[in-house]
Amino acid sequence: MSIATDAVQSRQARTLPLRYVLPKLLRDPLKAFEAVGREANGEIVRVNVGVFRPYLVTRPEHAQHILRDKAPNYRREGLMWKPFTRLVGQGLASEGPSWAFSRGILQSVFSGKNINAMTDEMSSTIAEAVDELAARTKEQPSVDAVTELTRIVHRTVIRVFFGSRISMADAERLGKAIHIATTSIGARMLLPFAPHAIPLPGDRAFARAVRTVDEIMFPIVREARRQATEDGDVVSLLIRARDEDGRSFNDQQVRDDLVGMFVASSETTVTALTWLWAAIDTLPEVSSKLYAEVDRVVGEEQPGREHLDDLVYTKMVLQELLRMYSVGWIVPRMVVDDDVIDGVRIKGGSILVISPYLTHRLESVWDDPHVFDPERFAPESGRDRHRLAYLAFGYGPHACLGSSLFTIESQLIVSAMLRRFRPRLGPGARVDPQVRLTLKPRNRIELVLHPKAKQA
Repeated sequence: MSIATDAVQSRQARTLPLRYVLPKLLRDPLKAFEAVGREANGEIVRVNVGVFRPYLVTRPEHAQHILRDKAPNYRREGLMWKPFTRLVGQGLASEGPSWAFSRGILQSVFSGKNINAMTDEMSSTIAEAVDELAARTKEQPSVDAVTELTRIVHRTVIRVFFGSRISMADAERLGKAIHIATTSIGARMLLPFAPHAIPLPGDRAFARAVRTVDEIMFPIVREARRQATEDGDVVSLLIRARDEDGRSFNDQQVRDDLVGMFVASSETTVTALTWLWAAIDTLPEVSSKLYAEVDRVVGEEQPGREHLDDLVYTKMVLQELLRMYSVGWIVPRMVVDDDVIDGVRIKGGSILVISPYLTHRLESVWDDPHVFDPERFAPESGRDRHRLAYLAFGYGPHACLGSSLFTIESQLIVSAMLRRFRPRLGPGARVDPQVRLTLKPRNRIELVLHPKAKQA
């Protein structure tokens, strides 16, 4: 459905005043954001946080206008994009010719044939990592959920992306540096109007992390280009790839898009799966159905490509996780020219923020949106929902290229874990989100990995 844009009948967006927003923002940014969403109730509003007054958009049809119908007028500039591109460069996270070039190349890299090969590599790597985890936790089953999931995910992504081109020491340094970079830009996101000349908390850590990424990445890329093998790792695929005009990536472009895809495929997976244990810990009906499916489909086998189509409920749980705990909680855009959305005037040069986190909580769109219910995503459900009611992977020209990779990787990790364990949260564990580049847990999450009882 397209949105009428008749300027004659347009009106100014209602502004939520600073006195309403600021006290809540200082106490708890995410709760403030939820309060603003409730006050807006699907309406396009401007949020007054002083010199920064972004438009807030939550309704699916409004998001469609921005992300698809008039996408060129809403560019990925300012707000989180400015600090983010200092990490991932001017490829996938940018606009214009550089973005189109990167996306065209990466679409070929993440084609069906290559995805199948990546799936097989992920399957064996995840199985190895979970087997090692089982050995390490025989005597002490209590672990830090984020640490262990990060270890599994980074090991998997690094194997798929770099093959044997990176040492274990550099792999650990790279994963740690990227984690630091993505968690240290929270202040820049909350204070997007602050010039980079003004230091903010996290700036130094971010700069050091980016230098570490470069020190590791560029030698790998140069060596891969010098060797020019036919290997199937992503570095090799990017170096060999050509667009329809025969153009290829230079070293900087390979580095940038490798880092961008690494962030997307690791941060999203670790964060989403961290919420999984909290979600199922208090929902025995969900956990029992999830356990039963893994036992039936995978059994004692190594989870692999042949199991994915039958892990239907597992996929539903993952989809509901990304609805409830929207990893990409905001999608900011810079408005190029004046526009009208559903009768509301939108000023060129302004910042506009789409919020999957709030869209996924609209009572006018979702029944009981604060209830964790995987059945929303049953194959026969949801046909009456607007296609942009669910924005976990974006939409339109900039939709996430790695959505299938996330789903495959997550299904394999969940089934590998549940094949070996019955995880429970540690006593008194609290799982509260905090605002960063993605929605991350605020506190350490203790996970107790009880071995799964052997079936007779």
